[in-house]
Amino acid sequence: MPELEERLTALARDISWPETPPLLPIHREVAAPSRRKGWALAAAAVVLIVATLLAYTPTREAIAGWLNLHTIIHRVENLPPTSPRPSGPVGARLDLGTQTTFDGAGQQVGWTVVVPSSLGSPDEVYVKLPPSGPSGGEVSLVYTRRSDISPAGTTGVSVLVSEARGAVSEPFFFKVLGPDATIEQITVDGHPAYWISGRPHDFAFTDDQGNPYFETMRLATNTLVFDDGGTLVRIEGDMTQAQAIEIARSMR
Repeated sequence: MPELEERLTALARDISWPETPPLLPIHREVAAPSRRKGWALAAAAVVLIVATLLAYTPTREAIAGWLNLHTIIHRVENLPPTSPRPSGPVGARLDLGTQTTFDGAGQQVGWTVVVPSSLGSPDEVYVKLPPSGPSGGEVSLVYTRRSDISPAGTTGVSVLVSEARGAVSEPFFFKVLGPDATIEQITVDGHPAYWISGRPHDFAFTDDQGNPYFETMRLATNTLVFDDGGTLVRIEGDMTQAQAIEIARSMR
């Protein structure tokens, strides 16, 4: 380590080290604060030397080996910029299944999929079939931008509407919501519904064969769940309860 040794030698000449103190009884050492102060200054000087040398790139690895740290010391000059969202379909990042068309989704699940007229045609459509999806399949409608509903978090999705054949099973439903969510039982045009506010992350229902199916809340935002004649509809988004009910009522 020729460069490191040269720097340490040069710095050592500029530092006045205190004389080695004699071994004293404890009561005499207490009476000599100046010597303890000198050693404290010397220790601080060592820290300053190491910190100074760390500022030089060629000496960092040498210091790591000299101190037997078994690691390499790196100093980041400039933090990397925040990574943009990956290109491509936004729903592909939400584990919604296979991207398809609206008509294609209806043909695969075999039951009627409804589009909310208040939102219009979805930007992306996905279908998830067994074994990864519920027994009757699940269709997700992705709406990336709406003027009155901001995109949620880093997903870039304003509203996510998911539809599956099944029903709410309250024992499962309430158990998996978690402490960050509050739930209110309401109705939507006479249909039983649940308004979940806060940051729910998990959700459970029984599929069309009566089996429990556990799901993840993709946007972790406010969610309206209602039973539309045997089709369980889930509407997620950074929206108010009134906005969610308006969307639900337009699914006719």
